[in-house]
Amino acid sequence: MKLIKTPWGSISPEVSLFPIYYLIFIYGFIYILPYGENIVGLTWFNLLKLEDGPLEWIQFFEYFFSSIFGLVIFCKSKSKKSLNSFIWLFLSALTFFIAAEEISWGERITGFTIDSLTEISIQGETNLHNLPFFHNLFLDPLLIIICIFFGWIGWRKWPHLSSIPSKKLSLYFLITALYIFYYEISWASTIEHIRNDLEIYEFLLSTGFFMHFLDNLKLSKFK
Repeated sequence: MKLIKTPWGSISPEVSLFPIYYLIFIYGFIYILPYGENIVGLTWFNLLKLEDGPLEWIQFFEYFFSSIFGLVIFCKSKSKKSLNSFIWLFLSALTFFIAAEEISWGERITGFTIDSLTEISIQGETNLHNLPFFHNLFLDPLLIIICIFFGWIGWRKWPHLSSIPSKKLSLYFLITALYIFYYEISWASTIEHIRNDLEIYEFLLSTGFFMHFLDNLKLSKFK
């Protein structure tokens, strides 16, 4: 990590601070950027988190390329029967599945839909994560568990496994977990439920995975 110099002294962080810079940029600049409604019909901030908007497509590409990188890493591994290799293979399949879910398995591109799913989907799309039973009861708790595992438990318990994101990437996952938890717990609050900015934070989750795969892909070239 680079040394950060401030008027109060130098800071040497052990984690990537990109998530902090990203949120400052989003809420300190994009959120107040004017003229969006005059140009695109809605604010620049709302454009970013729009369904099929820029952030969602970036997430798709990050998950999609992560799955490819993971397969390359797995193929280059010397011991394909090891736990580390198995996790790489599992994460590759997981990120491919998430990528496909992000664009509803390409239904808006190919025009192919599964009516039995779209009829009961919360958003009327051909995917599994928007099915009422899963979406309402399991989706957000599952995301929180995943983020805490990859942002804290994983690298502390199994630092020898390169397939698990390192401490350096922990903020990508922990900040996402914190927002989702805060968003969910606000339903029980005495004040109005907070605004849904999940897309803003889900971008951090996809970027954390992408950086994890990319860093290890680079390292695999030297093995």
